[in-house]
Parts: sequence; C-alpha cells; structure tokens
Amino acid sequence: MKKTYKQVLDEIEALQNEAESIRRKEVEAVIARIREAISFYQLTAEDLGFAAAPSYKSSVRQRSSDRPPKYRDDQGNVWSGRGPRPKWMREAIAAGRRKEDFALRS
Repeated sequence: MKKTYKQVLDEIEALQNEAESIRRKEVEAVIARIREAISFYQLTAEDLGFAAAPSYKSSVRQRSSDRPPKYRDDQGNVWSGRGPRPKWMREAIAAGRRKEDFALRS
C-alpha cells in the first residue's frame, strides 16, 4: 500500500518527537556524568574556562572609559566622540548649538 503525504508527515512528526525524547534522556545522563566528574576532581568554573572570558558589556564599558573625551559641555558632561551621541548633546544640537561648540581644544 502506498503512503499518502499526510501519513509521511505524521511519521516524521512521530520520529521527531521520539528523537527529542531520547535526546532529553541522553542529555540528563551526560549532565549527571559531568557533575560527578566536577565534584570528584573539585573543578571550578575557571578550571573549565568559564570565568576567564569577560562579558561583552564589561569589555565595552572598560574600553570606552579609557578613551579621552573629545567633547564637553558647561555642565561637565563629556563624550569621546565614539558611539551614539549622548542625550545632552542631542538636546543641545536640537536647541541650535553645533557639535563643534563642545569640542575640546588640544
């Protein structure tokens, strides 16, 4: 007997569900073995290479704070000239000032 398209799709769905169920069981077993090894060898996150890499946000924040300011207003707000313009500068420009009005002279 020849299968219909619908029957094949139903078989595919059943196999995908079965595969996902088997995967979940295998993952549980793998995680249990990993936890056992971590406990036995008293490994830390750093030992496994998880603590060594800084997060993207912290590395961006650190780099941007190392840049000297190129622009400053009368209120003491500064901007390095990199990234989006800060709110204080956007508001000042909207009020008729120019970006060059805030440039620091070297």
